[in-house]
Amino acid sequence: MARAIVSRVRALGGALDLNDMAVHQTGLTDPLQVNHNGVDVFLQPPPTQGVLLGMVLNNFANFQPADDIAAEHIAVELTEASFACRDRAFEGMALLDQPLEIDVSRAANRGGPRGYLHTAGVCVTDAQGMAVSSLVSVFDDFGSCVFVPELGIFLNNRAGGFTQGANSYAPGKRPVHTLAPALLRTDRGTLAIATPGADGQVQTLLQFIDRIIRRGEDLATAIAAPRWRSQAGKLLMEHRHPARSALAGMGHVIEPMADGAMCFGAIACAGVDRAGMPYAVGDWRRENWAGVI
Repeated sequence: MARAIVSRVRALGGALDLNDMAVHQTGLTDPLQVNHNGVDVFLQPPPTQGVLLGMVLNNFANFQPADDIAAEHIAVELTEASFACRDRAFEGMALLDQPLEIDVSRAANRGGPRGYLHTAGVCVTDAQGMAVSSLVSVFDDFGSCVFVPELGIFLNNRAGGFTQGANSYAPGKRPVHTLAPALLRTDRGTLAIATPGADGQVQTLLQFIDRIIRRGEDLATAIAAPRWRSQAGKLLMEHRHPARSALAGMGHVIEPMADGAMCFGAIACAGVDRAGMPYAVGDWRRENWAGVI
């Protein structure tokens, strides 16, 4: 396998060699964990952006929104504030307690999240309560476009995630990346969730978590609900979103999008309740399947 990958990369002018493959080590570390309104939320550890979701959930607890519109505004502002820390995602747990400063009445329009859309999410669980949330991605379409015929795979281009500062590229370094699957442990059981959407992943999961915990919605209702996504300085919102006008009045630069547009992700969700009964829910956006065997 290593020889096939190295041979293909070098044939295209790349510098990868067998020693690079030999010294590679896959990190096995504990997940990040936050408690949000009594629910334990487990997040992918560095070098992923999962920590940004943890930062938002921890900071959200400092606010008491008067209504759902206020809550949406706070969530958007905290999201954009957290993305200012994206290049520092390697700090992991140390970032979770960092305060995020926002104006609860006006949009700062600071932007931050980018416009990538890709990834595939898979969530599974068994009757014993074991739950797995996973994401598979080569990043851009066809990844690096380097195809290894012996293995039938395209190599990813995750090195495109290098930016600046602590996330600058260097020999032996790994870039901050977007994959942010999550697990929830509640008094009703265990739940695995994931979504495609690159920088939209933590945003889609935030809205889902807020709906099932703060609003008390059931899983199907929370997944089907209209969504927003901060991207490139604008707030993309599904046409049917009831908060569009109100958020525009608070200074957000709204860009209406078709209901179900790919940018809003597609949640994969599987869980098991305290009685050992498994369940699964699929998003109506994109191609998505859910089933229990």
